[in-house]
Amino acid sequence: MKEDISEKEKTAALLAENRGEAALFQRRENLQKHTSYASERMQYEAIKNGQVERIRSVMQREPDGTPGILSKDQLRNSKNMFIAGITLFTRAAIEGGVPEETAYSLSDGYIQTVEECVDRDSIEKLSAKAAERFAQEVRKYGNPSYSRAIECAVRYIHLHLHNPITLEEVSKAAGISSSYLSRTFRKETGMSIVDYIQKQRIEAACNMLSYSDYTASQIGEYLCFSNQSYFIRIFKKFTGMTPAKYRKYSVRGRIKSH
Repeated sequence: MKEDISEKEKTAALLAENRGEAALFQRRENLQKHTSYASERMQYEAIKNGQVERIRSVMQREPDGTPGILSKDQLRNSKNMFIAGITLFTRAAIEGGVPEETAYSLSDGYIQTVEECVDRDSIEKLSAKAAERFAQEVRKYGNPSYSRAIECAVRYIHLHLHNPITLEEVSKAAGISSSYLSRTFRKETGMSIVDYIQKQRIEAACNMLSYSDYTASQIGEYLCFSNQSYFIRIFKKFTGMTPAKYRKYSVRGRIKSH
């Protein structure tokens, strides 16, 4: 049985409504409008469709309104607006085909980072980079339309990349037999479950090589490769280079971009 709303909760709800009405009144008095829904949709659609160049252009546009007021402190307000924007980017990326765990983890990372920003200019730059990164993730994963069972299988795989994964465990998570999963998975994704798992582990390794200080040996262990030579062989299969060479070029690219 649902508990009755307490007086404290009623007061909080009423206060929120009153503040909303007051904000609307002030905007009308000052002829200020919020940044439009159409502007948000442009960002959403560009990310959802993996349009990296498009989202760069959209993020550089002059705002067609003023941002919301989520805090009286200007810096805190900018951070809160950033968090609201990241929520939009995350939903768009998931709809565009990025695995939920990947999108949510990326979101967490950006939200943690914005708390370290000390001025609004750095927050705006971080927001533009975040939008571009989410669009890049969509471009990488495409916009697959999987059946519910395969979606469950993919979600299980992405969550367990640091653990050994068996066909039986994935089929149990998907709610179908192992043989049916194998056939359906290849039909819908274009690759076997083993190849898909390896591909996702190598993509995770690429991110760790680019953005962490873990050694290649540690990364191979985290991602459940039986030994270093096997990790290097599979890494070269998907990237065409060794982990050491990949790290060298990814670090060089990030230095140039800054």
